[in-house]
Amino acid sequence: MATAGIDSATSHTQTPAREHSPARQSLPQLCIGNVHIGFPVVQAALSGYSDMAMRVIARRLGASYAICEVVLDKMVVQTRGRRTARWAAVHDEEHPVGGQLMGADPQMFGEAAQGLVAAGFDIIDINFGCPVKKVLGRCRGGFHLSQPDVALEIVSRVRDATPSHIPVTVKMRRGIDDTPESRDKFFAILDGAFALGVAAITVHGRTVEQRYNGPSRWEFLREVKQHVGERTILGSGDLFDAEACLAMIRETGVDGVTVARGAIGNPWIFAQCRALAAGEPLPAPPTIHEQRDVIASHYELADEIYGGEVCCRQMRKFGIKYSRLHPQAENVRDAFVGIKRPGQWQEVLDRWYATDAPGCYPPSEPEQNGSCGNE
Repeated sequence: MATAGIDSATSHTQTPAREHSPARQSLPQLCIGNVHIGFPVVQAALSGYSDMAMRVIARRLGASYAICEVVLDKMVVQTRGRRTARWAAVHDEEHPVGGQLMGADPQMFGEAAQGLVAAGFDIIDINFGCPVKKVLGRCRGGFHLSQPDVALEIVSRVRDATPSHIPVTVKMRRGIDDTPESRDKFFAILDGAFALGVAAITVHGRTVEQRYNGPSRWEFLREVKQHVGERTILGSGDLFDAEACLAMIRETGVDGVTVARGAIGNPWIFAQCRALAAGEPLPAPPTIHEQRDVIASHYELADEIYGGEVCCRQMRKFGIKYSRLHPQAENVRDAFVGIKRPGQWQEVLDRWYATDAPGCYPPSEPEQNGSCGNE
């Protein structure tokens, strides 16, 4: 997939001035297998976050594709067919949508992939990237980067068990660590997965050992894209504003990018990316009333999945993230933290979001709150 050059230059280690208005940027149309995605900035899988509610909000605000939070293979198998399974909630307006699997035993992955397809997911993604200690200790996620044979058996079983029209993708980090052995294993899995029929691979520019610390190595993404040629590579890591998303595509040549932590509480990042790519100025941050309406819709969607007290607990962490865009961020954050029952959610909106005013851009530096997918 050819990517036209982009005139302006942006380093991923610096945040450009907010008034920056680049020339129109010619971006590739992203396709994953036979599934047309379109605009190449998508919502990543986020453990504990990217449920149906978050994905629908992201899609409404410009994301062309979103991936469900990672689900354990055995959980899919055990709850397959149950309408009450929260991982299985898929909204009509979010297609195409991806489902992400994680596990240890290759034999479980085939049936689990079939379960995701039956639930309505259009693309099946395999997580070989999660760096959380307890996940690695159970031989899941990023642990598989240390064992190419097992990783490729998982890929083979998923591809064989999944209907041919359903693309299979993989999420990886650049290796367990920066040793030559780890590098060799990374490329063995990368090349082997494509040979087995994987449609696209997302590469995060940090190692498993780094977790969420230190910069994402974008130059490695450039090397990977050059290595695979026309095969589809998506980039991940250090994408916390619209400028960075477009800069990664420009600087590395990847076919698209996946936004993870940068989209929590800031789904407007996708519309901002579209505006910059069209040569428009960076849109102003959402006003207080625009924030209120999106937060209310997000809560309504989450209530469909969880209901009552569970929805209240689930949404509290989103409220904390949304508060960063409010001019009185600290007070609003404290208000969301204090929510204990469902009715209090509306009380916070009535108090802090009643009067319209300009909003704020969220901080460019992320909080260190990593879990699987929060990259």
